[in-house]
Amino acid sequence: MTTTRGGPASGSADSRQTTYTTLPSPLGDLLLVGIERPDLPTGFALSGLSCMTGQPRAARPGPTWRRAPEPFRPAATQLAEYFAGQRHTFDLPLWTGGSAFAERVWRALETIPFGTTITYGQLAGRIGAGRSDARAVGTAVGANPLLLVRPCHRVIGADGRLRGFAAGLDRKEFLLRHEGVLGAALDLPIPPPAAPRHVPSASTPSAGTLSVSAS
Repeated sequence: MTTTRGGPASGSADSRQTTYTTLPSPLGDLLLVGIERPDLPTGFALSGLSCMTGQPRAARPGPTWRRAPEPFRPAATQLAEYFAGQRHTFDLPLWTGGSAFAERVWRALETIPFGTTITYGQLAGRIGAGRSDARAVGTAVGANPLLLVRPCHRVIGADGRLRGFAAGLDRKEFLLRHEGVLGAALDLPIPPPAAPRHVPSASTPSAGTLSVSAS
């Protein structure tokens, strides 16, 4: 994945034109946001990918943003391939402006392979943080501005449960099922079997009751 880093030390991004487009997907309409990057061969980098509904803290188009689908065609193509099951990784220039800690967490998200999951504690270990920092890691994961491309949906709780996801647990479940993870080790706990019911004897069925035999 081609990635260029943001953050406060990289200079102000506000002076560069912010561009956006929307894209239909199995998750609902997606908002793709990008920023001009003259230092890149493409002159452009993806800076945001979120759901238009069900993600309250996601970015929304600002009054100075320009709507233009053309710069997002590579991202749109790769997203279509991902949802069609034809792509497992993304290769796009990225720019994000998080804190140094958040950027470390987001870079670590890129290392989680398709079809796998890790816990928040394991993710903390990947960036050299202690398991006691798992909560801070979880906060950074929840603030990930690039859903799918930086696959925060692959981070789960230590108990195997799905836990939080900025775009909703139903979408997290959908993505993990799409990647073939949920349905095996990550299925929700199976409820205990129901207590056996009394079945009247076949030889002496009670009035108004069907006789049932095991097959």
